Amino acid sequence: MFATSGQEAFFEGHVHAFRVLGGVPRAHIRYDNLRAAVERVLGFSRGRVEADRWTAFRSHWGVEAFYCRPGIEGAHEKGGDEGQIGYFRRNHFVPVPEVASLTELNAMVDQWDQADEVRRLRGRTRTIGDYFDQERDLLRPLPTELFETGRWFTPRVNRFSQIGVRGNAYSVPVRYIGRQLRVLLHANDLVVYDGRNVVTLHERLGGRHGSRLVLDHYLEALMRKPGAFPGSTALEQARSAGRFTPVHDKWSSAAKAAHGDAAGTRALIEVLLLARHMDHEQMVAGLAAAYRAGALTADAVALEARKLSESEGEPALPDHAAAGPATGDEGPTASVTSLADWKLSHLPPDTPPLPSVAHYDQLLQRRPGRTASEKEGS
Repeated sequence: MFATSGQEAFFEGHVHAFRVLGGVPRAHIRYDNLRAAVERVLGFSRGRVEADRWTAFRSHWGVEAFYCRPGIEGAHEKGGDEGQIGYFRRNHFVPVPEVASLTELNAMVDQWDQADEVRRLRGRTRTIGDYFDQERDLLRPLPTELFETGRWFTPRVNRFSQIGVRGNAYSVPVRYIGRQLRVLLHANDLVVYDGRNVVTLHERLGGRHGSRLVLDHYLEALMRKPGAFPGSTALEQARSAGRFTPVHDKWSSAAKAAHGDAAGTRALIEVLLLARHMDHEQMVAGLAAAYRAGALTADAVALEARKLSESEGEPALPDHAAAGPATGDEGPTASVTSLADWKLSHLPPDTPPLPSVAHYDQLLQRRPGRTASEKEGS
């Protein structure tokens, strides 16, 4: 299953099917006249003008295409396929399954497909899996070299730190504003490159005029202009995705009340920058502990997160963290140590003796006066 029905999804579906089968069918594969493969139908004959990338894909995998006639004339040529699709839909997608992501749904589809091998078609004496075992050796072997199913683009980053791909906007870190980057677009995601280095990875948007913004990409700019933080689209998307939790909101409100709006917002941005160096759950747990103790600095959050990590391994987010930090009656209050005191407590013991200045006392003694004979001799 894919988020879009473009040519990238068409190719990736083929690749997945061939890998599951363990080879490529030697006989032709029947196709409808979909735009991803066919640019133009030549009259009512079998002639087709194929898309260039589809021709290259077929040649690489050794696929022989058989195009059905358009309209009612070709309905009988793919009746078996339509019937099996209907069976699968009625038995597995009614009611519509509830999943958290396409990855989870695709895993379920693979399991259903695997379980379908024990099914016996009407009028047949053997199962689907038995018949496939007989034909498995007839498949062509998979090619050793890969075919890139994605499509490359080279957009330029605009002043909003975004790139436009297929009518949608995706954010990149603000340091790339004005730069031209390379984008590899797949059916469900897109990868942004600066040379050979991966800049960011986004889930692909369907439709047009949408935006996918990551709050972390804008933190350096928001540090200079903290007033733009509360109403930013990136913040709203982070909140919707669960990356900006109620714990963040309560800690931010307390920090603004203590330090002022601008300084409190900058302190929150410093906390968000911690996510580049520690797990999200670890950082939120430290944020909740610092809030309970009234510690409203990024250093305190980092210290509490590190203390929880060292004492309990990977810190699990408390049950109440999803709804906000605990108050004074929700368990023991966390003890917060300043960063300087924490560093001093981890120094090795100072065992050498204290220094002495006794050797310098002789410099303080007055030299005795010279005798008269010593003066005459001189």
